[in-house]
This record gives sequence, structure tokens and C-alpha cells, in this order.
Amino acid sequence: MGEVAYIALGSNLGDREATLAGARAALRALPQTRVIAETAVEETAPFGPPGQPPYLNQMIALETSLSPHALLDALQRIEHDAGRVRRERWGPRTLDLDIVRYGDRTLADERLTVPHPGLATREFWQREAAALGRALDG
Repeated sequence: MGEVAYIALGSNLGDREATLAGARAALRALPQTRVIAETAVEETAPFGPPGQPPYLNQMIALETSLSPHALLDALQRIEHDAGRVRRERWGPRTLDLDIVRYGDRTLADERLTVPHPGLATREFWQREAAALGRALDG
């Protein structure tokens, strides 16, 4: 079908469980895309300004024929539909969907950097991306 993209899901506002469930359903409904693996949901400390509530995080592997930018557009629509308002960088949010990896591609432009530049500093992402990779290989 296409390439494997790793998507990080996060929520620290509102009904976090329901928000992530809605995001998973929306990812499953994307055209030219199928969910091929997912990690368990885990509560993590917030990344960014202090005083935020903890996040619920998850990582999902998608097989997709969407281009990286078309996938980014789709993820941003899902965030918007979940009530995401972009105010403060790394601030609290109803839903955050990040492309962590997209196949073996390296990409950097004004809209998208792949692999995600935060991958090197986010333990949850590193651990869960590695777990997904092992699950897909074995």
C-alpha cells in the first residue's frame, strides 16, 4: 500500500481517554491508510511550560499512501475537529498528533520535519517507536 508512518497521539485537556479514542477512530478512517500497530495508552509528564496536567500518550503505526504533507493536513484536521486551538508552543491541548517518522524519509521544510526533531529528547517516543518497530518486524 505505502510507507509506514509513526504517529504520536497526546491529550492533556478534557476527557483525554475519549479524545484519544476519537483520534484512533479518525486515523482508521483516513483514505489510503490503515492502522497496522499501536502501543498501549500511557500517562506521561507534560513537555513544555510548567503547571500543565499530565498527558495521555500513545503511538500508532500507519501504512499509508498519503504523502507526508497530505498526512500532516489530515492530522491537523483531526486535531481541529477535536477542539485543538494553537495558542502556546508546547502548551496544554485537547489533542496533539505528530508525525514522528515517515518510512525512512528525511524531510525538513517550513511545515514539516521528519523524523520529528523531538524524537531525540522524548523518552516515550523513543521507547514506543522502538516497540512498534519490533512488533512490525517480528
